[in-house]
Amino acid sequence: MSRSSSFLHLGFGILTTCLVASSLTAQDLPKPGHGLRPADMDTAVKPCDDFFQFANGSWLNRTKIPAEYANWGAFMEIREHNLETLKVILEDVSKRSDWPKGSIQQKVGDFYAMGMDEARIEREGIRPLAPAFQRIAKIKNVKDLVREIAILHRQGVNAAFGFGVGQDDKDSAHYIAQIAQGGLGLPDRDYYTKDDAKSVELRAKYEAHVTRMFELLGDKPAAAQAHAKTVMTFETRLAKASMTRVEQRDPNAIYHKLTRAEIEQGGSPWKAYFEAVGLPSSEKDLLVRQPAFLQELGALTKEVSLKDWKTYLRWHLINANATELSKPFVNEHFAFFGKTLNGTQALSPRWKRIQGATDQALGEALGQLYVEKAFKPEAKQKALTLVANLRAALRDRIQKLDWMNEATKVKAIQKLDAFRVKIGYPDTWRDYSKLDIKRQSYVLNSVAAAEFEFQRGLDKLGKPLDLSEWGMTPSTVNAYYNPNMNEIVFPAGILQAPFFDAEADDAVNYGGIGLVIGHEMTHGFDDEGRQFDADGNLKDWWTEADAKAYDARAELVVKQYDGYEALPGLKLNGKLTLGENIADLGGLKIAYTAFLKSLEGKAKPAPVDGFTAEQRFFLGYAQSWRFTARDESARLRVMTDPHSPARFRVLGPLSNMPEFFQAFGCGENAPMVRPAALRPTIW
Repeated sequence: MSRSSSFLHLGFGILTTCLVASSLTAQDLPKPGHGLRPADMDTAVKPCDDFFQFANGSWLNRTKIPAEYANWGAFMEIREHNLETLKVILEDVSKRSDWPKGSIQQKVGDFYAMGMDEARIEREGIRPLAPAFQRIAKIKNVKDLVREIAILHRQGVNAAFGFGVGQDDKDSAHYIAQIAQGGLGLPDRDYYTKDDAKSVELRAKYEAHVTRMFELLGDKPAAAQAHAKTVMTFETRLAKASMTRVEQRDPNAIYHKLTRAEIEQGGSPWKAYFEAVGLPSSEKDLLVRQPAFLQELGALTKEVSLKDWKTYLRWHLINANATELSKPFVNEHFAFFGKTLNGTQALSPRWKRIQGATDQALGEALGQLYVEKAFKPEAKQKALTLVANLRAALRDRIQKLDWMNEATKVKAIQKLDAFRVKIGYPDTWRDYSKLDIKRQSYVLNSVAAAEFEFQRGLDKLGKPLDLSEWGMTPSTVNAYYNPNMNEIVFPAGILQAPFFDAEADDAVNYGGIGLVIGHEMTHGFDDEGRQFDADGNLKDWWTEADAKAYDARAELVVKQYDGYEALPGLKLNGKLTLGENIADLGGLKIAYTAFLKSLEGKAKPAPVDGFTAEQRFFLGYAQSWRFTARDESARLRVMTDPHSPARFRVLGPLSNMPEFFQAFGCGENAPMVRPAALRPTIW
């Protein structure tokens, strides 16, 4: 499904943007244990040869990726337990139809109930979307076209480009409307532009999938095939006009503020779009992320026939809603995006899919019910203590940097001290009173939720910045740094084993949640985050000499990860993954520094399971990244994911850390030890 509530340039440095999953049942799942998992290790491998294999080898050997998932690891073990908790909540609230109208129980319960009403969904088929298809069929001119695109955007359909509201990168205290490239059916522009055999094969399979979807809409085979070719031609033009993911990593390259009058000049149809989408007339400026893309979009409105535009819009309408319709659409959507693109062998149980959709539509309403049941208040306080310890460790490391001058250090510490910290769940819950969810067609409830979220974004314009807003829901097993807010955020979902365990020793917790915290802190100072100041503004606060010193060190990170292979012949993109790799390396060093500080004034901890406290720190880190993926999924992630594969999130940082070499007695010629001249030392 490609539905998105709205386009937001959030700039999150998310710990992992593509979480892994499994179809294991609650009975099959290993319960989160306390501390390390010795049974997961492969002690036949020397820790200084391959630490990922040493820490996780037995787990890798016995773990089979279940049919319904493309990959599996520690994150998804946690997520599966969360799903079981959420299932109990959702089944409970959805059984009743007499909740007070407008209550979160009524909205969450009705949304889930209609998603689980398979009989009704099968009876309805495509009928709930008939009015939308009729609108597309009635398009008679370019103004009609852009008005329809505006309606689709409000309903979460990614057609032609992206539009939404976010903070102004250079004036972070204010919201601004934003336009960005978009409109593709495949995950990235490179799928359309690369000429290697795999890419050519995948494009052919995508075109065949689009053909089958048009046939499900009622088109005859020949017409459906022609329509699919039209879509491919159209999307290829959009892809060629799009910036690469690496190019978009430069915040200044995607910051272009234009007046509304400048965008609307020359008889362009933008005025009609802005009116239809609901942009207030008082908004005189917009951010255009990729001006060249807008130029190509303008050419498409002149050079492509309305007939072809209609075909393209029909495709994106059905693609966005396919997973909420009857089985033929669900199965065909899964056949391509699940099996072909990710290697997944079976569709997830319906309750899991509807739970995910409920979280997307009503995340903070469901989140209120989740934290009441699953989040212990003491976990928040313990996490806050860890954050304070890691902040102190990072401050100490900044002050001792030998490559940064004092003026830049002062600015860096000012930014560090200004970090906002959010733990568990929002202090102020989102108001869903304007979202009308009822016992109606499931897809129409989903459309209503998308429209609500889109309008919620527009309503921010002209209002003070909402510092209480969260970018993730409470049950999410993830974390993020937001440069515009200069904040680090840790949802309740990730504050559990193996990352955070009240019954585990400090070494394991610092290697787990300590790393997560340090990782997000470091995002404030990675190659993108360092360009934002303490107030969240895109502003250069570095001396020229320090900026050059930073870039030289970052280049060592790029070269290191460029040398890793996810699959034979498939190398990582060191520039795409640079920010996450810097955050992993910096986060691990900060967490280790904080851990050592926690031992000061105390008796040296006795070994546990035969490992010293220092060794357990590194083992806790490595075991939290146990992960395995299907080849198709690995290929997709290398092309689109700014995070390195889990194996290299362990091997990469540790091969640069003398503290690790000392803990395990690694000689300078050991495979895990990079030559000193090649080790990047930033934070």
